[in-house]
Amino acid sequence: MATVHPNGYRRTLLFPIGALVFSEGVDRLMREGRLDPMPYFQRHTRGDWGEVADYKWQANNAALIAGERLESMYLVHRELRICVVTEADRSATHILLTTER
Repeated sequence: MATVHPNGYRRTLLFPIGALVFSEGVDRLMREGRLDPMPYFQRHTRGDWGEVADYKWQANNAALIAGERLESMYLVHRELRICVVTEADRSATHILLTTER
């Protein structure tokens, strides 16, 4: 599925994302101007699973085909990591701090 934006930018999503849900911690950091989770979300929707072990990368690639849960992890900076999780039924994608898992 692809979307063409008015400025001509084209982005491709590998799977439906459902509702986009921010955890309390992510929401707080966004409100404080300390986190923009969207670049990590975009990486997730393009199949870039972030800083995960090879076995998890392969599991996500298989889950993409099988319609199972997708989990990515990204290092924002040395003291902050976030997870992006898309449910197996593609009803929702959650962005949360690793400490909230």
